[in-house]
Amino acid sequence: QPNPDYGGAITFLEERARQLGLSCQKIEVVPGFVITVLTWPGTNPSLPSILLNSHTDVVPVFKEHWHHDPFEAFKDSEGYIYARGSQDMKSVSIQYLEAVRRLKSEGHRFPRTIHMTFVPDEEVGGHKGMELFVKRPEFQALRAGFVLDEGLANPTDAFTVFYSERSPWWVQVTSTGKPGHASRFIEDTAAEKLHKVISSILAFREKERQRLQANPHLKEGAVTSVNLTKLEGGVAYNVVPATMSASFDFRVAPDVDMKAFEKQLQRWCQEAGEGVTFEFAQKFTEPRMTPTDDSDPWWAAFSGACKAMNLTLEPEIFPAATDSRFIRAVGIPALGFSPMNRTPVLLHDHNERLHEDIFLRGVDIYTGLLSALASVPTLPSES
Repeated sequence: QPNPDYGGAITFLEERARQLGLSCQKIEVVPGFVITVLTWPGTNPSLPSILLNSHTDVVPVFKEHWHHDPFEAFKDSEGYIYARGSQDMKSVSIQYLEAVRRLKSEGHRFPRTIHMTFVPDEEVGGHKGMELFVKRPEFQALRAGFVLDEGLANPTDAFTVFYSERSPWWVQVTSTGKPGHASRFIEDTAAEKLHKVISSILAFREKERQRLQANPHLKEGAVTSVNLTKLEGGVAYNVVPATMSASFDFRVAPDVDMKAFEKQLQRWCQEAGEGVTFEFAQKFTEPRMTPTDDSDPWWAAFSGACKAMNLTLEPEIFPAATDSRFIRAVGIPALGFSPMNRTPVLLHDHNERLHEDIFLRGVDIYTGLLSALASVPTLPSES
């Protein structure tokens, strides 16, 4: 981002499909934004499929802060691979492909079809990617029964798996008031009223932060976060502006009453005075939770395969947002999982990196997971 080379990514994936003997479908959801789907048919294509999702875009880089070229994939003497996307999420994309390559080369076939989707636009919200794709007949034709998508690294020996995520609400609050010469004590200014809203929202932020810190059993994804990310207004030092605005990034926990929370936003603005309004730049209101109990066949297959590989799982709510939210919203269970333990969380950071041993073990892990998931027997709901 902001100008990804999507054409180069598609060409790369087409070549991988040719090498692996997989079909390759390209769906342009809006001009210039293409979903690439690689498919390994199952022996019983009437069964709902396994879908492995990843995104092809990455966030911007500031090269002056990197030890190595962020697009070289430089491996240092200790085995760390430095690259933008090494955690988020080129590693996972390649692990999918290499697990399929290994399983095919060993002569395996599974009842369920395995699709791999490579989507654009995720790093800026997915609105020209997965959000549109799940509404199209091409997505429905994949007949996805279960989806794996990205997760996060875990610095401990355990592996984090995400069964839900917070909903992104990007809110701009606009305050209007009396303008005038900045030497005067003007009443009812835009800045005064905006300050009241900011104070109310940051007080809420502190309350949620303290709630998280006070309960060692809570993880970050279980509370609602908010940050003030942008302030705008004014034309000169000596002119009191008639309009000012503040932008906030809320991440709303999945158990929050969305309608009640929006009414709270309205009250904060009303309490600040007349002429204070808000609008959404992004608003997701359909959080879903994928079951994580052993009675669920998909979780049982996923967790059972992990147990067989001696992996310790830590189920959590994803603190940010991924394309999984769009998939869950259309009723398909999805887990966020990136097989990176003993690894600091460095996505979007300078010097994003992943150790080669962790990367290669991830191929082993996906090999085991795909074998289990693509072999889940026909479910009662699928009969």
